Amino acid sequence: MNKLGKPTIKDYLYVSIQLVLFLVYVLPVQLWVLHFAEWLRYSGLVLGIFGLVLGIMALLQINTKISPFPTPVSKSQLITNGAFSFARHPIYTSVITMALGYAVFDASLFKFIICLALWLLFYFKSKYEEQLLAEKFPQYSNYQQKTRRFI
Repeated sequence: MNKLGKPTIKDYLYVSIQLVLFLVYVLPVQLWVLHFAEWLRYSGLVLGIFGLVLGIMALLQINTKISPFPTPVSKSQLITNGAFSFARHPIYTSVITMALGYAVFDASLFKFIICLALWLLFYFKSKYEEQLLAEKFPQYSNYQQKTRRFI
């Protein structure tokens, strides 16, 4: 682990892939038109709003210690309450949930595929991040056993 909390090449790689997926997600691509009942489409909006609220809660908890990189910032503390009591990675969960919710609302197969790619990226990014967190915080393994990675 980088003891100074400075991002590594692996950090930049994860964040770069994440940015590319975000940009691709907003492209107006129609691979296949999905047909969902109207109630299901609007439940996607509810899911997206839930994701947004979770993300805002987590961002407010992290406050100034936020970084897009998996490497923990040098003066960070382990947070296990609030949004972090629901998921070890509530911001990743938030992004996945919002992407999935909008994919349902938009009835877009393309957005579902990108959402799946985001989930895979966040899974591997979080595994790397958790290795670093376990090195920095001895109590992290106990937190891992009690709390899910994502909701």
